[in-house]
Amino acid sequence: MRNGPVSSRASAASRGICTFAFVRFRIPASPHLLISSLLLAATTGCFHFEPPHAQPPLPTPPVFDPALNVADGREPRAPEIGWREFFRDPRLDALIKTALDYNRDLRVAVGRIDVARGLYHIRGADRIPTVVGTAGVQRIYSGPNASGTSGAFAVNSDRGSINLSVNAFELDFWGRVRNLTEAAKSDYLATVQAQRAFQLSLIQDVAATYFAQLETAAQIRLADTTVQSRREVLRIATVRQRAGLTSALDVRSAESLLGQAEAARAALGLIQVQVNTQLQVLLGAPVEGPLPAPLPLAQQTDTTLLGAGLPSELLLARPDIMGAEETLRGAEANIGAARAAFFPNISLTGVWGFASNALNSLVGFDALQWNVGPSVTTPIFNRTRLRGNADVARANGRIALAEYERTIQVAFKEVTDALAGRRYLAEQVAAQERATVADRAIAQLALSRYREGVASYLEVLDAQRTLFASEQQLLRLRRTNAENLVALYISLGGGVIERR
Repeated sequence: MRNGPVSSRASAASRGICTFAFVRFRIPASPHLLISSLLLAATTGCFHFEPPHAQPPLPTPPVFDPALNVADGREPRAPEIGWREFFRDPRLDALIKTALDYNRDLRVAVGRIDVARGLYHIRGADRIPTVVGTAGVQRIYSGPNASGTSGAFAVNSDRGSINLSVNAFELDFWGRVRNLTEAAKSDYLATVQAQRAFQLSLIQDVAATYFAQLETAAQIRLADTTVQSRREVLRIATVRQRAGLTSALDVRSAESLLGQAEAARAALGLIQVQVNTQLQVLLGAPVEGPLPAPLPLAQQTDTTLLGAGLPSELLLARPDIMGAEETLRGAEANIGAARAAFFPNISLTGVWGFASNALNSLVGFDALQWNVGPSVTTPIFNRTRLRGNADVARANGRIALAEYERTIQVAFKEVTDALAGRRYLAEQVAAQERATVADRAIAQLALSRYREGVASYLEVLDAQRTLFASEQQLLRLRRTNAENLVALYISLGGGVIERR
């Protein structure tokens, strides 16, 4: 038997640390006791050098602007509404589903989760002794001089062995391995939240690009109608000029107005190709099966009034904020690991198994052998490096805290802007609809007066220019309003679940 050092632990919970006394006693030749001692050593580290995690004060106002947050608190919250419930267009649902399945950037984000999970498992394995099994047979030959015989070499002996060994298992007295494991876990969880945040961003991008596609198609239809209308006006101006009722100025003005409409139509054709290509990149693959007809822009999103709640609720609803908090936790754990590196590294090595010169008696009490012992490595001449590592860890902690607070502020801004958009864009759309109806009536009246010879062509020119611009603006506002409602839904943490 051999003596081996084993640590006994006395609790000092009031100080958050443990004290250790090294004692020596005889360990029976039992694998169970050896394994138990290793597991005990693995769990003895209870020093906490990392700063305690606490959420900092909210760096935003405690409530959203009551003038913008018109909800009364009984409305559904965005995280409770699935994205299939929020988007009413089945065509858009199919596009979003395809993007979530095939988008390459999202696949990269999922792959990063797998990498972070693997690194976490690797780091976590350091907290458990790695037991390695070995077995071997060695045949030893001796020459004539060694054996006292002449002629061929003679077999001297055979030796077999079967062992279970633990090589340099670190006894985590100071919590260094525990902190590194916690940092890897935080990195993994932050990566998971980053993937969720990207998924929400992808849903928003697909919806915005689809709305742009709908608006562009509507703008093209408007431009086509305008081109046809202005060709008719040009025909009328030409007839009147030939009849001597008007001058060539009216004809040239009609030609100019037609050219402007045709140029706008050509520009819209280019935009349509670009928007369609962008949507294909976001989807990552063609959509399976025929797509249903799209709904108009005004009917794209759920008109249910979303409740904004309090800014503090965003801490548990937005994956980007939760990811930033996990990054902060990881930075705090790295501070603890850097501080623990100043203390000696105590490792334990042990072997338990059998060895015998006779293979038929290899396994048995007489062939049992074991050894166990610690090794201590303490930093002496690399204190400067360790202090530098600690300074870097603390600086990274301050950076992570600032980024966490900035993420909260950005989230607050996004929600506030979307709330303002929900109120004022709706007012703009309503006002623009009224203005477009009036401009359409003015254009029709001006054209009738021109045909009757009561008004000049300048009146028709101004009326048609105003109507075309008014109709274009209405389409843009409807698209912007739809995009803003989606932005409000996403900024409040909606889009994670999928149900209808």
